[in-house]
Amino acid sequence: MKLVSKLALSCAVGAVMTAGIATSASADAHSEEVAVPGPEQDPFIWLEEARSEEALAWVDQENTRTLSVLEADPRFDALKAEALAIYDSEDRIPFVSFRPDGLYNFWQDKENPKGLLRRTTLESYQTDAPEWETVLDVDALAEAEGKEWVYKGSTCLPPALNLCMIALSDGGEDATVLREFDTATGEFVAGGFELSEKSQGGVSWVDENTLMVGRDFGDGTLTDSEYPFTTRVWTRGTDIADAPEIFRGEPSDVSAGAYLLRDSDDVVHARVAYRGISFHEREYYVEQDGEWVKLDLPKKANPYGIVDGHLLMSTDVDWDVDGQTFPADSLIAANLEEWKANPNGAAKTLVWAPADRQTKRGGAITANALFVGMLDNVVGKVLQFNFEDGEWVSEQVALPGNATVGIAASSDETDQIMFTVTGFLEPTTLYYSDGSGDPQVLKTSPARFDAAGMEVEQHEATSADGTKIPYFIVKPAGMEMDGETAVLMSGYGGFQVPRLPGYLGSTGKMWMERGGAYVLANLRGGGEFGPGWHQTAIRENKQRTWDDFIAVGQDLVDRGFTSPEHLGIQGGSQGGLLVGTAFTQRPDLFGAAIVQIPLFDMLRYHLIGRGASWIGEYGDPRIAEQREWIEGYSPYQMLVEGVDYPTPFLWASTADDRTHPAHARKGAARLAELGQPYYYYEDTTGGHSGGVDNEQRAKLQALQYIYLMQQLMDE
Repeated sequence: MKLVSKLALSCAVGAVMTAGIATSASADAHSEEVAVPGPEQDPFIWLEEARSEEALAWVDQENTRTLSVLEADPRFDALKAEALAIYDSEDRIPFVSFRPDGLYNFWQDKENPKGLLRRTTLESYQTDAPEWETVLDVDALAEAEGKEWVYKGSTCLPPALNLCMIALSDGGEDATVLREFDTATGEFVAGGFELSEKSQGGVSWVDENTLMVGRDFGDGTLTDSEYPFTTRVWTRGTDIADAPEIFRGEPSDVSAGAYLLRDSDDVVHARVAYRGISFHEREYYVEQDGEWVKLDLPKKANPYGIVDGHLLMSTDVDWDVDGQTFPADSLIAANLEEWKANPNGAAKTLVWAPADRQTKRGGAITANALFVGMLDNVVGKVLQFNFEDGEWVSEQVALPGNATVGIAASSDETDQIMFTVTGFLEPTTLYYSDGSGDPQVLKTSPARFDAAGMEVEQHEATSADGTKIPYFIVKPAGMEMDGETAVLMSGYGGFQVPRLPGYLGSTGKMWMERGGAYVLANLRGGGEFGPGWHQTAIRENKQRTWDDFIAVGQDLVDRGFTSPEHLGIQGGSQGGLLVGTAFTQRPDLFGAAIVQIPLFDMLRYHLIGRGASWIGEYGDPRIAEQREWIEGYSPYQMLVEGVDYPTPFLWASTADDRTHPAHARKGAARLAELGQPYYYYEDTTGGHSGGVDNEQRAKLQALQYIYLMQQLMDE
């Protein structure tokens, strides 16, 4: 039983939906169009050239200035060593995936900074010291080929999963090359499938000699968002240029592609295709008699998987069909054979619908059951579903309560499944079940910081429109409500991505052991309470996300947890935009702001990197009405003379081909123009998440915590 949503991410050609950013770029032809800022209005457009000599010289100068201050702090070396010890620790849980020839893990440590793809047996994995067999040594490969290879995963041929297309990035960017690898021999296949030109997109296997491919095939094959929108079928031994095209979307799509709908026995039931007409909307098609038939699904719904002879579907909006209404966020089933015969006419039944403040969160399908993770008032649970005696039945999996619970791995050939359980102060525990009983503890991560006396509280702030916004505060031992505690507040609030309690690890060690407190805000725009929580704070209502974050900050001050001179904020990507809006709209409320790999210039974001794909979240600045929404909060334009901003720390990655470093660069350059103090650092390798090895990650962590201590703790 294959989980289609999982396939759409890992195997479907042209897939682009990665943790947070990506939608349709074309302006409404019937709306008034306006010009975007050009060089005459924006003196820093030259920083949008990621690797121009002038831009890189500027980066080098900024890095030298920032490092001369932050690395010179006498606490820096100790902080970096603490972070690196956590990242390189040999006793951390080696998370795995199930394959027929063993359990696979990707591992990075001091001796293997680029990483090892390795495998072991279940029997060995259940011991305290598993014996690992190296499948692919990325460090050795990089050294032999003179490349900064970063392993980006693999797509393997079922059922054996031994022939794999390995994705490699040179330096950490999202674009990859793909090369055929045989896990049985541990070698790349001589004369095998290879896509040596880096590109977005991917492949899925049809059989051992055939791939479905979505890539950059040259002119007319990428969307305005710079993702593939065509799919070809490539036969071994032929030139990819000669591979016939089987599906084509539109240039205005975010992306488009096709994939195979397989069950747990690896029987192919259909070819399915999609057009991502916006980040949050897709149209689906199924091939019948050589023609693509559009599925009668809401644009915010999708196929979910095959379970017990049924095709499951998920919807993010209320769906009225056949005289019944399926509520948003529910799971719906149709008999698979009926659906194949008549995709738009098969009868549909409800599998699950959320109660108030519930939402589903990920899922997995084993040989005999469906498991769905869910949030219930931001507390994790997992439900198991089966089709028995003509109806769907469910039961809650026996896992600890009042924690963040997730599905870590599952096998669709057996009933084996693993779960994670964690909390702010509770190290991650891995549970395992083979289907014969309740899950049992398999591995536990050791504590990384001293949590004695620390406590977690949940509070609510009142946003500008009266909505109650929940947040967690993790308090150090003996904290007094006198406004003197240094508090680091984080959030995201976008793309229906939830921010959940998880073990603080390096934050606990580097920040809380030194007396700081930590706050996590559950903002509208995120996914903590389902699709409605997200959809109420997008496009013309995006300011609600920024209002929510500011409201939490104000509530922390009003309750006496902290004061503005001791309150710092941090966020990355969409969260970087969040921090940018917060410190430009309420500079009096914050004493520090870490702006990580951000969006920042929202009037030109659709022209920078892959920004055109995010219009479904924010709107289109080329359309007068929508530009008005955006112009009211775009941090780059909100930086003006005469305002005393907190000293921010902006950082980015040169190799980030998703949220281009130009955003952070231009923010820093504008601050310099205004004579405002700031720090800027750019990691010259690494992609959208920053450093690509543990040494780089530890350095980035240490730089940020030194900055926070200097801004919020030091007199």
